[in-house]
Amino acid sequence: MATTAQPAASSLPAPTQGFLVSHLLVCSILWASGFLFIKLSGDINPFVIAAMRGLLGATSLALWFTVQGKSLLPQRHELKTWLFLGTFNGWAPNVLVAYALTQVTTASAAMVQASGPLIVAVMSHFLFTEERLTRRRFLGVFIGFAGMGILIGPAAFPESGISPLGSLAMVATTLSYAVANLYVRTIKQADPARLALGQQICSGIPATILALAVSGPSAFAIVPSHLMPLIALGIVATAIPILLFMRMIRRAGPTRASMVGYLLPIWTAILAVLFLEERIGGREILGGAVVLTGVALVTFSGRIRKVAR
Repeated sequence: MATTAQPAASSLPAPTQGFLVSHLLVCSILWASGFLFIKLSGDINPFVIAAMRGLLGATSLALWFTVQGKSLLPQRHELKTWLFLGTFNGWAPNVLVAYALTQVTTASAAMVQASGPLIVAVMSHFLFTEERLTRRRFLGVFIGFAGMGILIGPAAFPESGISPLGSLAMVATTLSYAVANLYVRTIKQADPARLALGQQICSGIPATILALAVSGPSAFAIVPSHLMPLIALGIVATAIPILLFMRMIRRAGPTRASMVGYLLPIWTAILAVLFLEERIGGREILGGAVVLTGVALVTFSGRIRKVAR
């Protein structure tokens, strides 16, 4: 999942409606496919999945930078940012998602993750004076968390068949992404493409070290037999959407680019039904709809700041 940063001022033309719609659709579909590719990776250790996702994503972006003749090495002021994003927006949530998907369905996981803007809104209320929650936004947060209760609340009862650990892993994933997004907001100037590159480098390397330390080299022995879904996960569901998303940030600004989050659970559910033969019950549909309603109230309340170009 990519983060948003205030882009440097540029003379890029204002985005057309076609540009926005096409980029939102492509990014959301490709990111949603990540859940599918993780499921298709079989019983590979979550640390190994996170390692391969980070390494393949970093390699793809590094090749793209090399073709353009750009430096791959971090500047001194970038290193801390790369390490932070590599952790909270990289290997940590990648491990958690890979584990969660061994316990819960892809649709349920994506719907819980869609509540990310609610967590960001609550944390922003305490961190940024200009982001105080109004009554309407507070109502949106309340509704959204009620939707999360519908999705993961039954996990508290053993007979429900819903994994409490899997649900908690997705909540932790969402919290991790929220922390990363709030951190990026504090960066005054940053090249979004370099943020994406640094994030993947500092995600793949630590995840590989952890996989070797926790599971040993033998955990990677299964990788060749599942290479295609792992390559697709690292390139199709990580590197390509990140580049498109960063381009969208520069042209449309972070507010409109964040609309990708609304489409993710929809595409994830469709892919799960088509390729994984998952069934989406009334609880998932109701909970997801309530979460998205709350997110919409929080996101569309108040003024949308104009992005400098």
